[in-house]
Amino acid sequence: MNSDPLWSIFLNAALVNNFVLAYFLGICPFLGVSGKLTTATRMGLAVTFVMVIASAAAYLIHGLLVWLNVEFLQLISYIVVIAGTVQLVEMFIRKASPALFRALGIFLPLITTNCAILGLALFQTNRGYGLLQCLVFALGAGAGFTLALVLMAGLREKLELVTVPQLAKGTAVSLMLAGILSLTFMGFAGIAV
Repeated sequence: MNSDPLWSIFLNAALVNNFVLAYFLGICPFLGVSGKLTTATRMGLAVTFVMVIASAAAYLIHGLLVWLNVEFLQLISYIVVIAGTVQLVEMFIRKASPALFRALGIFLPLITTNCAILGLALFQTNRGYGLLQCLVFALGAGAGFTLALVLMAGLREKLELVTVPQLAKGTAVSLMLAGILSLTFMGFAGIAV
């Protein structure tokens, strides 16, 4: 078992090794849903929920696969759990908030193929985290994912109030903002162990 302290695991996942801004995982919802602050926040919370469930399930599945000596089934097992969890979240959001369901659009089912969630399961397994460490890692990764979405959404909303040169409008300015955010987060590299 890994002996990293919980605060370090959380801080590393949220800031230092942010899944979106350091590893570039989960870029599709990062660019697609970060147009409005409310939508970005809710998407971040949905991804965080899926990450926590997938993390706990991946820990248990990994233990079972090691016990059965069939570790080669790890990847497909994680994908099945993530897909099932996303379906539950999608059904819940459809019933609880149809407006949010429409606002998230295609990006809600795309949580299934969000490489940040699969990366979380694989990273925690490779690092040898215990169950509590896995959950803290998932919460940190989800907080970092939500932070990246909210920061990008805030910047994009502010950008609507200014005049942007025609050459940089649309995707170009979004990618420039993402690059600047990524560089900013690189400054956290010396914070945690």
